[in-house]
Amino acid sequence: MLYFSKLRIFFVSLISLFFIIIASSNFFNFNNNLLNKKINLGLDLQGGSYLLLEIDNSPVIDQKLQNLSLTIRNYFKDKNIKVKNLKLIDQNLFFSVNTEFMQTVLDVFNDKNSDLNPYNSRFKSHQLDIIQEDNNFKVNYSKQGIIEIKISSQDQALEIVRRRIDEIGTNEPNILKRGNDRILVELPGLDDPMRIKSLLGKTANLTFRFVSNSNDDSFGSEILKYENSSEESNVSKRIILSGDNLLDAQPRMDNQTNETVVSFTLDRVGAKRFGKATSTGIGKQLAIVLDGKIISAPVIRDTIASGSGQISGGFTFQSATDLALLLRSGALPAPLNIIEERTVGPDLGQDSINAGMIALIIGFILVIIFILIKYKIFGLITNFALVINLFLLIGILTIFEATLTLPGIAGIILTVGMAVDANVLIFERIKEELKNEKNNLIAFDSGYSKSKTAILDANITTLLAAFILFFMGSGPIKGFSLTLGIGIFTTLFSVYFIARLLTVLYVSKNKQKEGLI
Repeated sequence: MLYFSKLRIFFVSLISLFFIIIASSNFFNFNNNLLNKKINLGLDLQGGSYLLLEIDNSPVIDQKLQNLSLTIRNYFKDKNIKVKNLKLIDQNLFFSVNTEFMQTVLDVFNDKNSDLNPYNSRFKSHQLDIIQEDNNFKVNYSKQGIIEIKISSQDQALEIVRRRIDEIGTNEPNILKRGNDRILVELPGLDDPMRIKSLLGKTANLTFRFVSNSNDDSFGSEILKYENSSEESNVSKRIILSGDNLLDAQPRMDNQTNETVVSFTLDRVGAKRFGKATSTGIGKQLAIVLDGKIISAPVIRDTIASGSGQISGGFTFQSATDLALLLRSGALPAPLNIIEERTVGPDLGQDSINAGMIALIIGFILVIIFILIKYKIFGLITNFALVINLFLLIGILTIFEATLTLPGIAGIILTVGMAVDANVLIFERIKEELKNEKNNLIAFDSGYSKSKTAILDANITTLLAAFILFFMGSGPIKGFSLTLGIGIFTTLFSVYFIARLLTVLYVSKNKQKEGLI
């Protein structure tokens, strides 16, 4: 009905004013936290860095097969079956058993309750291929198994990459999957990605191991280099503690030595292991190894049972901050290689902004002129509602500090067209009603009521398309669908509350006037 209560008029005015103020925060600086929000510009508008990372899953497959070899050895040892020539070559696990145990081994692999059964109940697929020839066996991952490893590694890597980038405070990064072994990273506004590349290029696999002074270590040993020197040490392969046991890591200044260190805190299990290792290893060197290089190897002077300690290694504050960040975010499941890198300069971004703004302004002006000529005073009301609609849309994007891209600007332009379309439908329907109804109030009320179904149907179908684009699309497609989806809601609000309110006020004062529209 053509009636607005004072309360409804108050709320419509309040909501409009609120979003106008919020939208204006993009052009003015306010001290208030709510009013200090701004729309962020995407990579295509303000420039930045583009990195395409590829996950090297070979170490993951090797590690899983190494673990499987231990499982095989221990499993058959419990059954008094001697496994011979167990070795890993080119992601294939080879071993042999005596002929009399052949059937027993085959039965173990075929037993669904066995740890060595190749069928993975989680993925409902066969992860392992087992080939038997005489008394020799070859075990490797099937194609499906490798795909599942890649998907799992990608999911883990994506989360850790996101954590590392978020810790740095990069503005609105875009981190997406590409295929099943690649990750796309877009960093708007970042012209020098060297620090990001350094952080993403490190697996951050942290281990604590004793320095071995003899070759009699029952766990075996290996020679590792120090990170900042050419020195080497023989380090035990026995891992006392890993990065999985870390709760927190922060850069600190050591008051005694006046050097920058990384202090760390362990979880309950890690603290217990660390306390036991330091109590039995007093006088030994404890090597702190990161990605196969020794950061430092301090001598244990006393038992450390507090579950906290510090890593020193001649750090600058920046390198200590980065190391702490890597340790907090966790180790990558596999190394990442940068296979494509692009830096978009700010000039290109500014050109894009100018082109988009010119297109928006030209389209907006043409629409305003057309509506004004076509519907006169009601065209003026429509144009006013159109401006408020833009403020509503920009205000909502500002509250969520959304990232605006060129496709997003296209969504805003499309919203303008849809808002005008809704008003055209209403006014053309009112014209039809005025042919049969002399009472202006009834004609206008009927026009709004009878056009509602067509407008809602059109906007709902467009909204469904926007939802599908948002959840099925990626990157630029999401930007377009987001602004389009929000624009549909702001359009309906501006048409049925703002434009209708102004129409009611004008028609009520001129209800006896002929040829209103």
